[in-house]
Amino acid sequence: MPAVLSAPAQRREVAQGAVDALAWFAAVPVATLLRYEFVTADVTARGVLAIALFAASAQVVSGYVVGVYIGRWRYGSFDEVAALTQSVVVATVLTLLVDWASGVPRWVPFGAVVGSGVIALVLMAGVRYAVRLVRERRRRPVDTTERLLVFGAGDGGVQVITSLLRDPASVYLPVGLLDDDPAKRQLRICGVPVLGDRTRLEHVAERVEATTLLIAVPSADSAVIAGLTESAEAAGLAVKVLPPVSELVGGLVTGHDIRDVSEADLLGRHQVETDVDSVAAYLTGRRVLVTGAGGSIGSELCRQIHRFSPAELVMLDRDETMLHDVQLSIDGRALLDSPDVVLADIRDAEAIDRVFARHRPDVVFHAAALKHLPMLERHPDESLKSNVLGTLNVLRAAQRYGVERFVNISTDKAANPSSVLGYTKRVAERLTAYVAAETGGDFLSVRFGNVLGSRGSVLPTFRAQVEAGGPITVTHKDVTRYFMTVEEAVQLVVQAGAIGRPGEALVLDMGEPVRINDVARRLAARATRPVKIAYTGLRPGEKLHEELLGTGELDRRPIHPLVSHVDVPPLDPERVLAVDLAAPADELVGRLAALAAVDIDRARR
Repeated sequence: MPAVLSAPAQRREVAQGAVDALAWFAAVPVATLLRYEFVTADVTARGVLAIALFAASAQVVSGYVVGVYIGRWRYGSFDEVAALTQSVVVATVLTLLVDWASGVPRWVPFGAVVGSGVIALVLMAGVRYAVRLVRERRRRPVDTTERLLVFGAGDGGVQVITSLLRDPASVYLPVGLLDDDPAKRQLRICGVPVLGDRTRLEHVAERVEATTLLIAVPSADSAVIAGLTESAEAAGLAVKVLPPVSELVGGLVTGHDIRDVSEADLLGRHQVETDVDSVAAYLTGRRVLVTGAGGSIGSELCRQIHRFSPAELVMLDRDETMLHDVQLSIDGRALLDSPDVVLADIRDAEAIDRVFARHRPDVVFHAAALKHLPMLERHPDESLKSNVLGTLNVLRAAQRYGVERFVNISTDKAANPSSVLGYTKRVAERLTAYVAAETGGDFLSVRFGNVLGSRGSVLPTFRAQVEAGGPITVTHKDVTRYFMTVEEAVQLVVQAGAIGRPGEALVLDMGEPVRINDVARRLAARATRPVKIAYTGLRPGEKLHEELLGTGELDRRPIHPLVSHVDVPPLDPERVLAVDLAAPADELVGRLAALAAVDIDRARR
């Protein structure tokens, strides 16, 4: 039963039915005159009036039945026009039957009845289009300060332009489009024309008096964004972007999604295709433990794993504040009173054993580690305690309690390591491979580079230096690093857990390395006051260019195009336990380097 419409809505529907009825009164005489080639002597006014009256009545009845006049669809929408077409066809068929029943001679020729149906439909649709056009033009933003030039005439551009032009409160008014596709040169979206490709950005911006460029391509990579940003800023335009597809609600774009270009947009925006089915198969309904759950990687791991409905998600960290934050981000509450939030240190073997005994996890993601390179160079014993012995504690507990899948989070610094951090993470990879060989379980490591926005990473540090007035400190003009957003890195970590084989290290494709000096210059250029860049020299253990694959490691990608599989030679834990923690720092570093080193020929086999 149709819903009861409000009084204003009822008046609108009555008016709509009346207009459609009038369309028939106009269409029948026109179609009849066309049929008789405007020889009025052959036209029977009484017959025309009778047919028009019946057709109009049939239209109102059929339109009501199919829902055109009860507010079922938005006025002027494709759905409404489709229903309108159905009602016109029904009215036309009924009118033909009445005309046939009128005997000979007919009130009007059959051809005139069919023609009048076509004309009536055109008139009805035309009225709807005109009314909708007027309504949309009235809703267009008028008191705007930003004239928007949009790059991208694809789905993102269509959605955002349509949204902006239907929002009277929008601060943006689209005035032109750019697109590199020659097939779109003559395209108009809601009246906004495509005026050229990116090479004409400055000329078009001046022509339409644009003040802002919107990069309306949610899938755009960092190279595209950086290039357009540079061209736009040279033309005096502010630059805005749409977020990546993964961040859009329901995959739909609105004006509210427009935001400033971030450093993450400029440095790395890989599009990660995750095999959700394979991920869900090993996480859904399983007990999952994440160590280091409060860190940048660990907390994002917890958020993404939670989406796959594990039977239990145990979040372990030694920092209660970080545990509070991650629980709040997942549950919307953070009372820290549930058994799935565990305060423990991976250095404490007995505490870790109790956690495993209580929760019996099926899957473990080991993200707990010390990671700040300069600090670990000064305190190699602390790095050994956490990154090596702590990892061994977690591995042994996983082995004792029958963990099926263990994913050790490693780093690109484990490839041809030259620092304490690199040595300890490489040793952790080798210990993981040893336990994999002992158990036959899916114990593996995942290796990737710098994570944008993680605690202590280069971007937050540079921002803080800019806010303090500078200088921005860069170790070397030519130093490069790999970058990936935390969301995309974790997507690939979770994916790697589904496809990794025992003892392997899976290496994530980080795209092209980024010159840190370029990052510093971009931030300095955006600062509200002059900021200098100071070069401090490479720190002990720091490489000029990081590597993802070590010497002798082959880039094999048998399953996922962004994940390389490399073999890791196992390391007997007894060799690690034999290291004297009280030894001098230089001696300790030498022992770590020896434990990290492997025979290349044996590694290849």
